[in-house]
Amino acid sequence: MSSRNDDASAKGAQRLRLLFVDDEAPIRMVMGDELERIGHDVTVCEGGQEAIDVLSDNAFDVVITDLKMPQVDGWAVIDHINKSGVETDIIISTGHGDFDDAIRAIRAGAYDFLRKPYKIVEIANVLNRVAAKRSLENRAQALETELQNVRGKTELIGETEGMQRVKRLVERIAPTDSSVLILGETGTGKEVVARSIHEHSSRSKMPFVAVNCGALPENLVESELFGHKKGAFTGADTPRKGLIEVANGGTLFLDELGELDKTMQVKLLRFLESGEVRRVGENEPFTVDVRVVCATNRNLEDMVHDGTFREDLFFRVNTFEIRLPALRERKDDIPELARFLISRCMKRDSIPEDILAPKTIELLRAHDWSGNVRELANAVEHAVILSNGQTIEPGDLPGSVSRKSSSSSRPFHVTNFVQPLTLREIEMEVILQTLDKYNGDKPQTAEELGIALKTLYNKLNQYQSNGQSEAA
Repeated sequence: MSSRNDDASAKGAQRLRLLFVDDEAPIRMVMGDELERIGHDVTVCEGGQEAIDVLSDNAFDVVITDLKMPQVDGWAVIDHINKSGVETDIIISTGHGDFDDAIRAIRAGAYDFLRKPYKIVEIANVLNRVAAKRSLENRAQALETELQNVRGKTELIGETEGMQRVKRLVERIAPTDSSVLILGETGTGKEVVARSIHEHSSRSKMPFVAVNCGALPENLVESELFGHKKGAFTGADTPRKGLIEVANGGTLFLDELGELDKTMQVKLLRFLESGEVRRVGENEPFTVDVRVVCATNRNLEDMVHDGTFREDLFFRVNTFEIRLPALRERKDDIPELARFLISRCMKRDSIPEDILAPKTIELLRAHDWSGNVRELANAVEHAVILSNGQTIEPGDLPGSVSRKSSSSSRPFHVTNFVQPLTLREIEMEVILQTLDKYNGDKPQTAEELGIALKTLYNKLNQYQSNGQSEAA
């Protein structure tokens, strides 16, 4: 067996990993060179048993095999591929086959049947069709992973200077293939910016695959990103493509990059430098064409200084940097952004300009939005439900937003209230303000107040019951 890898780029087709199997040495030599010349990674085997051994340790996009070979023939190779469950297209190449062989090959799952002697242009055309089919499969798989997170059309909303700068940077960097690092607080819309970069690039018709590095199980990160072969580890009952491979030809968005441990940082760096992917359990790497956009809410420079993030990886991903402003830094954008979120929530292309009452706009501007656009989106959804699609009044907003407009700008103090408060009212005001501080996070609120979480729930339930009684 011999492996041929060079830097030739595919001409008019995606670069494929090919296994060419033939017992005739002259054919192996010529086809190995020719397939490599037209831009594919080629591994050559001289017989069926050698091909089966190679297939047991490595994955290929396409196997081109002769049928009539001594000892172990092409049918055994096809049978091995079908039983292994790998996603490999089979092309039959034979000088002895007849019509019955062709029918049998197609029924066995072969993609095409070529009779020797054939011209290189014939097999190149077949490989082009395979590449197009696999590209569509990758796009379909990528779309399937996105369907659960669809949030409408990608659009960068805002006319403040901070957002105008982001738009200018996206417009400048999108047409290139440079790596991009998007920085910003949680909820500022880093994935929206990444999608905008993808949609304005030459890769827009190829997959956009978003990966939350912080949400990947620690013991499965490598498998999720790079894929694995069947039996690579306990539970790997079938072979699997990694998300990097799914993104082939398109854009890979790595969110929360700072959550990767040092071991995965090394493997990611190796991929970024070489463009090669090695599935878990396989020996041979293969090349993919992916643009990588990363994002994080952490300070990677501080992590480099602390030794928790590799400096060489930081320089690799930080070719071009985009910093997103927090929502509190662009409050003039809030009315427009809220209307956009309302239209998306109501699934309408247009909504009345006065959908937000003037007092509601005042409250939205007054809030500090520590959860940024994500918090605003949740508040808007809450308001749309309560308003039943009518004008959104202050009372339709979540309590954390409507209360915070009057309480967030000043610390709690009994003298801030005109009427005297009872001890229970003072206690509840402290609880509500602490809830506001942590955006409704009850465990954090209970921890700061020094009470049990169950106690906090009991007090809130009592408060709600008292409010209902008074209203009655």
